[in-house]
This record gives sequence, C-alpha cells and structure tokens, in this order.
Amino acid sequence: MYLSSLSELAFGSRLKALSDHFYLAADEVYRACGADIESRWFPVLRYLWESGPSAVGDVAAAIGQTHSAVSQLADKLEKQDMVRRLRDPDDGRRSVLALTDKAVKALGTLGPIWSAIRRGVVASLGEEGTRLLATLAACEKALAERPIVPAILAEYAQLNEAPVEIVAYQPELAPDFYRLNAHWLQKYFQIEDIDREMLGNPGRYVIEPGGAVFFARKGGEVVGTVALLRESPGVYELSKMCVDELFQGLGVGRKLLDAAIAEYHRRGGTTLFLESNSRLKTALNMYEKAGFVFQPAIRPGSHYARADVYMIYQPDAVRAA
Repeated sequence: MYLSSLSELAFGSRLKALSDHFYLAADEVYRACGADIESRWFPVLRYLWESGPSAVGDVAAAIGQTHSAVSQLADKLEKQDMVRRLRDPDDGRRSVLALTDKAVKALGTLGPIWSAIRRGVVASLGEEGTRLLATLAACEKALAERPIVPAILAEYAQLNEAPVEIVAYQPELAPDFYRLNAHWLQKYFQIEDIDREMLGNPGRYVIEPGGAVFFARKGGEVVGTVALLRESPGVYELSKMCVDELFQGLGVGRKLLDAAIAEYHRRGGTTLFLESNSRLKTALNMYEKAGFVFQPAIRPGSHYARADVYMIYQPDAVRAA
C-alpha cells in the first residue's frame, strides 16, 4: 500500500482512511439492522446520553473534536430532531445540547447492535485490534503531554540549520546507497542487471576494485550519494549520482560531485568519464559546469541501455573555451 511506504509522513492520511473505513462499516451495520442513526453522530449522542445536557465546549473537549466541528454537527442533529439547544440553567448566557425524545428512543434500541459491533471488531481484528486500541490510547496521551506541532517545528529548525556533510563509504550506509539509487532509477528508467549487482553490494563491486562511494548527510539524514568506479589504472567512471527529491535545490548534488572529482585527483587519475541520459537536463548542466565535456557519440561498449550521453572530464579545455 502506497501510504504505508510514506511512514510518519502519512500518519493523518492513514488514520483518516481507517476512520472512513470504520465509519462506513458502522453505517452499513446500522442500515442493515434498521437503526435510524449515522456513525458520525455517535460520539456526540453517546456523550449526551451518558452525561446529560452539556455545553458544546464540554462535548468537544470530551470527544477530542473542535468546538466548530461539534457545533456544526449539532446543527445537523437539530435538523434531524435528535438534539435541541436549551438555555443552561446554571448560566443563562449560554446554551446546552440535550437529546430529544426521538434520540433517546433510538439510542435505547442500539444495545444489541453496539454489543455486536464490539464482538465483531474482536472477531475481525483479533489481537491486532486490541493492540491498536492500546496504541491509540498511548498516542492520545503522548500528544496531550507533548504537542506535535512544536515538536515538528523544532525538528525542522534543527534540520534546516544543519550543514550538508559529505562522508565516505561505511558498510552501515550500504542500504542508503540502494534506497536512493533504486528510487531514482525506478522513477526515470528501470533497474538494469549491472545496477542491481552494484546497488546490492557496493563494498564488493565499488570499494574492493578500487573505487569510492560518498554520501551526503544533512541533520543525520542520508540525502544523496555518488560512486567513483575504477575501470582500470588511472581510469574512473562517475556513477550512481542521485539526491533525494525532498532535499534537491540545496546544492547537495554539486557537493557530491566535487567530492568525487577531488578523490579522482587525489588518486592521480588520468581519465574521468560518465554516462547519462539526455532527459536529465539539470544533472547534465551541473556536469558541464564542473568540467565534463559532451562527446559526439555514446561510449563504445557502454554497459547501460539507458545511456545516450557520454561525457569526459576536461576542466582545462572548458576554461580555455
């Protein structure tokens, strides 16, 4: 499921999808059992049934909804003759919500249905349902103690201020090498056999033959990577350059490129080339500015089916031009 792949980013969307699913299921049950009620009415009606006439603010606080949402629902319930507004006997300046006789009668017939809903949920979800309820309670408690908006904004400020750092290959970062490149390749092209081998084991196919891999990190997040492949003594290929789309526009790609070029010079390389695709205009422009020169034809014996661009690093020729 796509939303599950987004993890924390889709918290609200996933909970809404679950909420809609349960609302629709309850409505279907109510209709099948002949109950004159809708599932979205339940929290307000049940609270008033148990607590008696109550102010909108008190209902909202009890069921975890906004004052506006409860007030709007109360308007609908008034039109359905399920709720009426009365003057608060303790404070004539405000009104309270009270159940009508129609609502009391309707709610009085729902005992068997509510019991069946409880038992049906257990039968359908089993232990997962029990754990979900416990987790929801824990989340509600945590949110009450630690509001989420200030927490997110604090993380954003910290991440925004963190510099982009370039780090060399470490075995524990190998999954990020696969993650970043696989996502990029699947979006624009497809993962070829040569990609699959290298991405799955960069230590064996890049580092051991004499190459290098660099990663860009920002605030602890791995946001980009690049590989310097050793083809033969002094000859290197720039490959597997990609930046997480969420962090593009921050100069991450150029920092990675500069790190790979610096490593090429440190090793005394004589030739540095890359293969790419003409669709990747932004990347090609960056390579050209760094000193890579377009060649008139694709590289002889190219390993990549997607490659239609061949560039060689010639910084002196570019400066002379």
